[in-house]
Amino acid sequence: MSTPTTTRRDPLPVFCFLVRFTSLPGNVETFFKSASGLRAETEVVPVRAGGANDTTFNLVGAMKWSPLVLKQGFTQSSGLLAWREKWTQGTMQRSDGSIIQLDTALKPCAQWDFVRGWPSKWEIGEFDASKNELAIETLEISHDGLKFTAVG
Repeated sequence: MSTPTTTRRDPLPVFCFLVRFTSLPGNVETFFKSASGLRAETEVVPVRAGGANDTTFNLVGAMKWSPLVLKQGFTQSSGLLAWREKWTQGTMQRSDGSIIQLDTALKPCAQWDFVRGWPSKWEIGEFDASKNELAIETLEISHDGLKFTAVG
């Protein structure tokens, strides 16, 4: 019987991840219901050149980073809400952090590090007495960049 020469590379599940804030007191590490905004875009700057009427040249512009959108069940002891409250009171502290994707054995396998993040928006879902749902808080983190790292 022959042994395989390549390592199997299964797609990673989207339900296994955690978020770490490395610059907040106690290095806050928590699980969220969802995380989105892992997105970067390079601006395209169209330039017309004199005498070249058949084309527009596309130059590379500035890098734009989407805010990270984190959702979790609301609890009274939310350390992230306390971080946001400090911002509303003028005590502004940025934090680096990571979104860490886990495999089905809960081992880290990919990581996106963000730099100089700050809570730009906080929201709690609608209260509705006719529904039987959890209260979900949404926190948007604006930041100055993302870096991908393969782990393991």
